[in-house]
Amino acid sequence: MEERPHGLSPHLERLTLGVTRILETSPGVAEVTFVEKEPAERHAIISWEQKNSCVLPEDLKNFYLMTDGFQMTWSVKTDDTPMPLGSMVINSISKLCRLGGSSMYALPNAPCLADLEDDSDEEGDEDKPEKPHFDSRSLIFELDPCNGNGKVCLVYKHAKPVVSPDTEIWFLDRALYWHFLTKTFTAYYRLLITHLGLPQWQYAFTSYGVSPQAKQWFNMYKPITINTALLSEEADSFVNKLDPNKVFKSKNKTPVMKKKPTSQPAGAQKSHTSMTSSKTSSLVGNSSKKRDPQI
Repeated sequence: MEERPHGLSPHLERLTLGVTRILETSPGVAEVTFVEKEPAERHAIISWEQKNSCVLPEDLKNFYLMTDGFQMTWSVKTDDTPMPLGSMVINSISKLCRLGGSSMYALPNAPCLADLEDDSDEEGDEDKPEKPHFDSRSLIFELDPCNGNGKVCLVYKHAKPVVSPDTEIWFLDRALYWHFLTKTFTAYYRLLITHLGLPQWQYAFTSYGVSPQAKQWFNMYKPITINTALLSEEADSFVNKLDPNKVFKSKNKTPVMKKKPTSQPAGAQKSHTSMTSSKTSSLVGNSSKKRDPQI
């Protein structure tokens, strides 16, 4: 295993679809690191298939015969300090573990992912593909842990009575909802590369989309992808229209001068109070005389 920050061989350049050169010439990108891995042994692939009672799709098998997994990361420089941003990962054949499978060490009544299955949740929408199942009806294997933002999975949706060789690539978000990505591993690999491994890029294929912070990174480093719906429909939402110069600019308002009441001597205040009270009592006496003319 060897880390290559730049100067990839022609073989690796084809494997990465030339994305390293694009990243290295992008503004603000500080480090682009590709971890070169040896090809997987053929017997390791056969052993995995026997252990899990299924056959790897041909394109994924050929990928493992070229490189046992994939890892490319890149950083951006903020305040002269590199900050990790992009991450492209495909697990090695040894880490291609089953998701949701019952463990022999689990307690008999321990909760598991299969407990989330509910036939009443099945949607009758024929336009949407059938979702994977956490129970024995499907076989699910983790391709990418997505830095804790979810999981990209290789899914055999029909495992009974025998495992169907047809596979699909699905994204499982942190709320344990499924989102369809591609029908083949090759198509997913292209999505992974062309989205530059930006944070939460898989959420662009969900109904709720990526987070506002991730949208800012999408705007700065636009993915090289044919799926431009996210960028075209919500182009305005990517741009931060907040102008700090206007927000923090002082407003030229004429200051309002508040007049303070002039302080009067204590003797003057007492005389003024006595005069006011005498005037009030005289007015009350006059009004009472006018109201009782018959007395």
